[in-house]
Amino acid sequence: MEKMVKVGVGVVVKNKEGKILLGKRKNAHGAHQWAPPGGHLEFGETPVACAARELEEETGMTLLNAQQTVVTNDIFEIENKHYITLFVEGTCNDQPQLLEPHKCEQWKWFDLDEFPQELFLSLKNYLSLQKS
Repeated sequence: MEKMVKVGVGVVVKNKEGKILLGKRKNAHGAHQWAPPGGHLEFGETPVACAARELEEETGMTLLNAQQTVVTNDIFEIENKHYITLFVEGTCNDQPQLLEPHKCEQWKWFDLDEFPQELFLSLKNYLSLQKS
């Protein structure tokens, strides 16, 4: 198997109350962990365009006030995967729909200080960079 680094995009989207949307992953690396919407950057796509596309595909929501922020280096040792994750932050006025139930168990809004313990590695790395 060829080892290669992949580029992911994570979407940190806040609602009117300032809560952040997370989904409980399934059927992929990081199964049963909470992560923001996101996916793979496609050829020729900007990170903001990717974030808007992934958010729409996964939740039916429209991304507003988007801007690229943090970049993380995520090495998933057990799965033998390596990602560079480009984070995009934005807001949304919609409520999420579960449009990819084969990939995500549920969507839920969280206060930053009430995040669940089981967080996806790229989100953990994002949060550690936000604190520094």
